[in-house]
Amino acid sequence: MSRASELVASLSLEQQAALLSGADDWRTCAIPEVDLPAAELGDGPHGLRTETGVDMVWVPSTGFPTGSALGATWDADLVARVGAAIGEEARAMGVQLVLGPGVNMKRTPLCGRNFEYFAEDPVLAGDLAAAYIRGLQGVGVGACLKHFAANNQETDRTEISVEADEGTLRATYLEAFRRAIAAADPWAVMCSYNRIGGAHASQHHWLLTDVLRDEWGYRGLVVSDWDAVHDPVAAVAAGLDLEMPGTGGRSAAAIVAAVAGGRLDRAAVERAATRVVEFVERCLPDGPASSPVRDAGIVPGERLRAGQLAALGADAHHELAREAAAAAATLLRNPDGVLPLDPAGTQRIGVVGGYARVPRIQGGGSSGVWPVRVDEPLAAIREVAGDRVRFAPGYPVPATDYYQDTAPAPEADLAALRAEAVALAGDCDVVVAFAGLPLSAEVEAADRDTLALPVEQVDLLVALAATGTPLVVVLAAGSAVDLAPWHDAAAAILLTWLGGQAVGGATADVLFGLAEPGGRLGETFPLRLADTPGHDTFPGRDGRIEYAEGPLIGYRWYDAGGLGVRYPFGHGLSYTRFAYSDASVRPTQDGVEVEVTVTNVGQRPGSEVVQLYVEPPTGSPGRPLRELRGFGKVALAPSESRTVAFALGRRDFGYPDPANRGWTQPAGEYRVVLASSSRDDRAVLPVQLVDGWVPFGDVLR
Repeated sequence: MSRASELVASLSLEQQAALLSGADDWRTCAIPEVDLPAAELGDGPHGLRTETGVDMVWVPSTGFPTGSALGATWDADLVARVGAAIGEEARAMGVQLVLGPGVNMKRTPLCGRNFEYFAEDPVLAGDLAAAYIRGLQGVGVGACLKHFAANNQETDRTEISVEADEGTLRATYLEAFRRAIAAADPWAVMCSYNRIGGAHASQHHWLLTDVLRDEWGYRGLVVSDWDAVHDPVAAVAAGLDLEMPGTGGRSAAAIVAAVAGGRLDRAAVERAATRVVEFVERCLPDGPASSPVRDAGIVPGERLRAGQLAALGADAHHELAREAAAAAATLLRNPDGVLPLDPAGTQRIGVVGGYARVPRIQGGGSSGVWPVRVDEPLAAIREVAGDRVRFAPGYPVPATDYYQDTAPAPEADLAALRAEAVALAGDCDVVVAFAGLPLSAEVEAADRDTLALPVEQVDLLVALAATGTPLVVVLAAGSAVDLAPWHDAAAAILLTWLGGQAVGGATADVLFGLAEPGGRLGETFPLRLADTPGHDTFPGRDGRIEYAEGPLIGYRWYDAGGLGVRYPFGHGLSYTRFAYSDASVRPTQDGVEVEVTVTNVGQRPGSEVVQLYVEPPTGSPGRPLRELRGFGKVALAPSESRTVAFALGRRDFGYPDPANRGWTQPAGEYRVVLASSSRDDRAVLPVQLVDGWVPFGDVLR
């Protein structure tokens, strides 16, 4: 019997039940009689959100790029470093578990919380999540993988029932969780708000026990999303360990009564309590933790002092945030090579847009961070180009607290701002216009109803393009947006996502070629909303949302329908060029090994993301035409070459087959595609495979 089991066995039923709910909003229950301290949980995932306890005022921390921006880096090593930095700040704050990362799929670009999620593909999302978890837990702070599972919209999120067959769930909505758990073993998994097949995720035995525990072998803590438990007795019976936040003893009393009445097996209570104790002991092996930042005194609403910033590692983390923002910056368009701008040139540069003064750094909701500092893009551009830079707001400058939008300006004011910007453009050699979605469009608990940018920004971009001055658009958005009607007239489009507190400096770095645009799209940019997967059923009706498209979301959907897209999954331009050569595939006992050599054939250093897709045999009904099965990012100097290698197993060529309780790999000729995006093939390798099968319970790849 483990130490945790012995401790739980020594407790009364009332004490065991008390462990299954939080003591308050952010802490587990302590049991002083057995020297069990309370562990503290903190919101994430792109920075630490901790409250002072006074009127929801937050303690400052580093605001890193959000999930969709980190997803665009396609860089597991970088994401791990960000995770480690967030873990270091959590330790400085006395927090033991960070609520993140989020790996939910982007079924629709309208989901209000897409900015928190890595990608529309489970391989990219799962592998980057594993890297984040390894980084965070490598410094002794737990990760809480979320939201398990199929939490793909915010509309009616606490009651909506996802109706999807098991094959769809396993192929698309569970796979990122499986990959992250198998590769990184997060200390906790958070269940989602929604229902699946009518049952709430917090009370879903198949999800929490049959799949997560019995098949995947997960032994960590399962915690509810905040207020996601509707019946604490049913939740414990289904496999939930910890309900958050605390309920003032109501849930514990209900659990005790259910055991006394024979409606709940006490063994289920003991199992859950043991996992809570194991979690606390894992977090706090030496007892209660100190908090260098809090112990120095926090004044609600005031910035941290020098010693607290040093304890947080604020300076080094700001530089890491700047590196990550540049690595996420995705150059969508640059047909005539307008970018990069010459930092030592003589061009007169017009900067337009309120977001050049107050950048969009994050979305709204529980992931919001009070940033330690924020780089202003306009100031960073002026730092490089000096008095060659002139500015016009073009539209109202948003509020400077990064959590709310300003009220719309009167139309007359908008017209005057637009006219000022157009006049400026006519007197410059290039215009850099900052545009993007407002904070209110990307927020927890609400979805978007359009892909459009605000009309005043669209009108401004159209007017700027009409001046004939080359137009560079710097776009801030956490998910896909409509780029019509100004797209074709733009000389360049740089997507900065929601790039965190250092996005201003990173944007200047990329615009002037001091850093490369390292990003590649983690989601497809469609031509129109009507083309998007799930459009006909989103956001559901009568409390149900039908996943009628099955596993065909993201690029899978557009490929299956032969639909044109604005920019495909994986797309992103560089300031240099890459050539692929010597591609090969070699069958092994358990799958295949693939290699390809990538060479930088341009004049500047840069990085390339090699994407590996698998295509099933011709005539495979119900299967996507191709699926991402691996990726690798390589940084290369001019003329430098490097070999990128992949190892694929049966699961990579198969599909989930519930009837046979595993992943089935039918015999036939498959194609391994090495590509620079889902629609930019560089090498196609046929491979003949025999029948294969991997049981659902085999979590290895």
